[in-house]
Amino acid sequence: MSTLAAKRPIPHGPGHIFLLVLNVATVVAMAVLMWGAFIYARPAANLHGDEQIAQRIFYIHMGCNFGALAGYLVSLLGSLGYLLTRNLDWDRVTQSAIEVGTICGLGTVITGVFWAKPTWNTYWTWDPRLTTTTITILLYIAYLLFRNGIDNRITRARFGSIYALVAFLSLPLTFYSARWFRSIHPVVFDGNGNPDGQGGFLIGPTMGHTVGMAAIAFSLLFSSLMLYRWRQLRLEDRIHELREEVE
Repeated sequence: MSTLAAKRPIPHGPGHIFLLVLNVATVVAMAVLMWGAFIYARPAANLHGDEQIAQRIFYIHMGCNFGALAGYLVSLLGSLGYLLTRNLDWDRVTQSAIEVGTICGLGTVITGVFWAKPTWNTYWTWDPRLTTTTITILLYIAYLLFRNGIDNRITRARFGSIYALVAFLSLPLTFYSARWFRSIHPVVFDGNGNPDGQGGFLIGPTMGHTVGMAAIAFSLLFSSLMLYRWRQLRLEDRIHELREEVE
């Protein structure tokens, strides 16, 4: 076994120093986000009582949105990368990005539930935005379930890449659902990523700054978790290869 390992050393991926710096940056960014959400951001002028308190979860809600979006965008790149190169490292990128992105997506739904109760007087309603978001998350959960049922490594990677490309098509529907259909969900940004003040959710300067903090903090958090999961998947594949060689 040691002779086989010497022929092909186990890959380690990104260096420990880089990951350490990324982890420290993530912790600092998350701490700054908490400060921004609870102290820096001014109260919403149009909210009162419980709604005003619950609104503070908006920044975590948006952060989870950014994390999920990052995960699904990276999975799109990973899928294209594998289909074009047949390099299994791209498949690992896709899988790790979807796993972390889906966790963030579930965070979006959970924080939205707590925000909805004081705002809409119900934890859940089959609003177009909520429904399409749920469908998107379920599609990516199905990706993880289906690929785990395929034994052949190459077939699993090919299926996962094609499925991830198809699942990504649900994201535009989710993003535009509050604009295309009659929805009670606020439109936070217009189509260009700017605060929407026409029938949507107008945010002030401090709120906008804090949303920016959320985007940075959760992007760093996503990157850190994804890279660790990617390294783990590389090691798992290498261990599987060594076992096959020994047998």
